[in-house]
Amino acid sequence: MEKWSERLKKVEQLAEAFHHSPVIPRYRPRLWPCQPSSVWKLFHRQSMAIGFAQSCKEPVHVFALEKEKAPRGQRIFLVTSYSELWHYYRTYTQSLMHCYEVIPEGAVCKLYFDLEFHKPSNREADGKKMVSMLIQYVCQKLKDVYGVECSAANILSLDSSTDDKFSRHLIFNLQNASFKDNIHVGAFLHAILQPVLDGHNEGGSTQTKRQKHEETDLSFLHVKNKDGHRALFVDLGVYTKNRNFRLYKSSKVGKNAAFSLADDNKFISKPNEGVSAEESVFLASLVCNVSFTGQRILMWEATDAEAFRTTRGQSQQGLPSDPGEDEKVILLGSRSSCLTSPHREVDDFVLTVVRRDAIRGSIRRWNYFAAEQLLVYDIAKYRWCDNVGRFHKSNNIMIVVDLKEEVWYQKCHDPECRNFRSSSHPLPQEICISYMMMLDEEDQAYMMDEAGNIEPRQAPKPAPGDQEFGDAWGRGAEDDREFSDCLDDFELNADEISDELLLGCVEDFH
Repeated sequence: MEKWSERLKKVEQLAEAFHHSPVIPRYRPRLWPCQPSSVWKLFHRQSMAIGFAQSCKEPVHVFALEKEKAPRGQRIFLVTSYSELWHYYRTYTQSLMHCYEVIPEGAVCKLYFDLEFHKPSNREADGKKMVSMLIQYVCQKLKDVYGVECSAANILSLDSSTDDKFSRHLIFNLQNASFKDNIHVGAFLHAILQPVLDGHNEGGSTQTKRQKHEETDLSFLHVKNKDGHRALFVDLGVYTKNRNFRLYKSSKVGKNAAFSLADDNKFISKPNEGVSAEESVFLASLVCNVSFTGQRILMWEATDAEAFRTTRGQSQQGLPSDPGEDEKVILLGSRSSCLTSPHREVDDFVLTVVRRDAIRGSIRRWNYFAAEQLLVYDIAKYRWCDNVGRFHKSNNIMIVVDLKEEVWYQKCHDPECRNFRSSSHPLPQEICISYMMMLDEEDQAYMMDEAGNIEPRQAPKPAPGDQEFGDAWGRGAEDDREFSDCLDDFELNADEISDELLLGCVEDFH
């Protein structure tokens, strides 16, 4: 019994040490019972945050945070879910007030704009009118080129203007249509804005009457910067991979102008059950919050005005046929750069799936849905469908890879198989992100406490006697013998415990 008492005392001391220096982060409860387990991780490098997010089973995303008094340009990267970010976004307005959405490389996304000009240098400019004219022009081009109907009611308009600067974000929430990624968005906008980029709307005497009739006057997009030099109202520099795009209700560090609904905003959100109207606006403002189901993927790779004029003529004659309900794709220009996704290992695996006997299938195109961690491959030259148990004669198939669940399955473009989804098959371990991503806890360089303060993560200080506990718990066979001796002592000296008492203890425990 003496050995047992000493052992029990050491266990109590060890428990106290772990209480002061926990080996795992503090437990964060779920926001409600149906929500997946909470994820809230902070990293000092964006690549590490993206890798961790892709390895998570939960639906998480990457956000960038700017801290007050931090070196200029330094950002912390947060991985969490949309719902959890919104929950703490309202609570920790100080630490989360400078927050940006990270738009992942290759991710299907909404059409979006960053608009701004320096007010003192553009006293004649009417910002609201310029926004309205731009919306009207872009909506017309979406209809001409893609056949997509759009109006101001589909466009969320956020404003963070000050006395010195006019600043707007526009996020197009089109009906079941999104762009392949923000690189394609940028290429599309460069094409439709080519007249103003080339200065075609200056010096009207150089244009024919026919050109004037056909081309919309875009001279309203010309503005001046602080130095008085000519600039563009539309910032065309925000369409790059892993772009950080400032969130609704966030301001730049050192500034107090946060994005809020513009007073001329015509977009009205339709909240889902359990989602407030304000959270619905937040979700609509997220550029990559796009679902795979029923999406029409818009693509553009033409990079000059001549290609745009040629394609525009073709689009007026008739749009290409739709390959299917789950992935309607309109492809303009070359598609040579579309064959390799950001996950080359997955591409190579998919090619092994669509090659059987003498049939050599290939990847026609791919689309990445970051909101659901899905890679969707449109397959060419291979039409085997599990639903009918044979090859289709004309319609192609899709291979869908769920990076989160680490499985793949087949879907079909054939109208008769529109709602079919094959059984899920596991991905090879060597291409699973969770296998490739060996996350060390030290990689999480920052922690946020219960008050919302974000500070560098401190290594736990060893409590007094920790070394002694480690030695005492690491003696292998000697430990086993000691435990066995203690148990024998207890059984020999203790009075018999009744079944009623044992059952009572179990009930009390539960």
